[in-house]
Formats: sequence, structure tokens, C-alpha cells
Amino acid sequence: MSESGNSKFRHFLKEYFSYILAIVLVLLFKKFIVSPIKVNGESMMKTLHDGDIMILNIVGYHFSDIKRFDIVVVDEGEEYLIKRVIGLPGEEVEYKDNQLFVNGKKVKDSFGNGDTENFKVKVPKNKYFVLGDNRTNSLDSRYFGAFSKKKILGKTSLTLFPFSRFGNKK
Repeated sequence: MSESGNSKFRHFLKEYFSYILAIVLVLLFKKFIVSPIKVNGESMMKTLHDGDIMILNIVGYHFSDIKRFDIVVVDEGEEYLIKRVIGLPGEEVEYKDNQLFVNGKKVKDSFGNGDTENFKVKVPKNKYFVLGDNRTNSLDSRYFGAFSKKKILGKTSLTLFPFSRFGNKK
């Protein structure tokens, strides 16, 4: 490369390096730390509404375990699903008369609304059973089966938009 070419390249780097670095950092941050995600549909009503914009915490589960009642984003293959964790690996989950039982013990589920048809399922090892809060209008683990941890993209609870719904949702 000629002296003139080197000089132009150094000038270009000096001029644009901070912009390039900022773009790379934003893209990395969005890919590996947090990302916006839009609620699509009514399966999480009353907690979440169709069109809500939330923050997906991608890195969170690298430092903590998935817990019962966490709101998670699952990669179903065709689309991303926003659902609530109900069953953990190895547990027996049962709904009987709209009551949640885990391993035969009644568990208070204040999130579910609508009728939940009776069912009993053994959650496979290393998988999670998820349901939408709007139990009568949700395609979830009752339809797709339990999801592995690698299919769970992260946890979400912070609604950004609309501003009237801004805040932490549990």
C-alpha cells in the first residue's frame, strides 16, 4: 500500500472508528445481553397485552436458574413464544378443577385466568413446561410439549411500551 493509501486509511479509521465501534457494541449488546421483543397475541392476557414491547434478558439465565412462574421467551421454531414457566425438569404437573398441583402438592397459581382443562404431565429431565396466562387461548406446552433450556432465549418482565403499561410484570 502506498504512503497516500496508508494515510487515507488512517484518516478513515480516525474519523469513523468510534462510529463503527459503537455499532458493533450495540449489535453485540442486542445479540447477547438484552433485546426488545414484542408480545404477539393474547395468550398472556391479563399480564401482557398484544403489542406490548418488552426487554428480553438474554444473559440472565447464565447467572441464575429458571424458576417457576418466570416469564420466558421460547424459540418454538416458527416463532418466538412468550409464556410462563409452570413445570421444572422432572416434576409432575397437574391441573385439576383449575388448581395447579406440582408433585401432588397444591401450588398457588395467581397468574392463570380462564379455565384450564384438566391434565397431568411428567416434565422430562432438562425440559420446562410453559403455559400462557390466558389458559383458554394459548398454544403452549400443552400443544408443543416441554422445551429444553437451549430453546428458552431468556427471561422478560419489563414492559417498555406502551408507556401507560411501563413497568415490571410478574
